Amino acid sequence: MIRLVVVDDHPIVRGGLRDTFADAEDIVVVGEAGDGDEGIECAKELAADVVLMDLRMPRMDGVAATAALRERVPSARVLILTTFDSESDVLPAIEAGAIGYLLKDARPDELMRAVRAAARGESVLAPSVTQHLMGQIRRPGAGTLTDREKQVLQLVANGNSNREAATALFIGEASIKTHLQHIYDKLGVRDRASAVAEGYRRRLLM
Repeated sequence: MIRLVVVDDHPIVRGGLRDTFADAEDIVVVGEAGDGDEGIECAKELAADVVLMDLRMPRMDGVAATAALRERVPSARVLILTTFDSESDVLPAIEAGAIGYLLKDARPDELMRAVRAAARGESVLAPSVTQHLMGQIRRPGAGTLTDREKQVLQLVANGNSNREAATALFIGEASIKTHLQHIYDKLGVRDRASAVAEGYRRRLLM
C-alpha cells in the first residue's frame, strides 16, 4: 500500500484529492497539510511514501519543503501538483529534489499513475514541464554563469544600479543590461530581485 500525504493550502483541493484516491486499492491518503512546514512533519510522522506537494503556499512553499524533505525524510518521494508551469517554477522544484511535476488539470487516472510511478522511484513530468527542461538543456550555457555575469550579479546583489555596476566594471551600461538578461535567462527568472534570490540559493553570491 502506497502511503500518500497531500500538501496544499486550499482545503477544497485537499478534499478533492482525497476523494480522487478513495477508491484506489493500492493508495491510501494517510494525512494532509496546509503548508510546507506542516507537510514535512506529517510526512515524517506518518511515514509517507509519496508527498503530493503544492508549489505556492504560506509559511513554507513547495520548493523549500521539497528540499527539506529530501534531507529529513529521504524515503519520501515528492510529486509537485500545481497550476504553475513556468521555467522559473519548474527548475527550482526539480533541483530541490522533486521526482515529478504535474499540473492540476491532470485527469484522476493520470494522478494515480503518477503516484504509483513516484513510489517506484520513477520521474513523472507534465508535457509542458518536459519542454521547459529540454529547452534548458539545449540552451547554450544554460544555467552556468560566466565570470563576468557573476560579477554583475554580485554588484546587483550589493545594491548597485546598472550605471554603478557599469562604472565598477569599466563597461557600458548597455552591456550591463545585456549581461542581466543573460543572467535572467540562465537562472530562469524575470527580474533583478528574483535573480539575486536565485543567486544566493545556488550559492553563486557571497
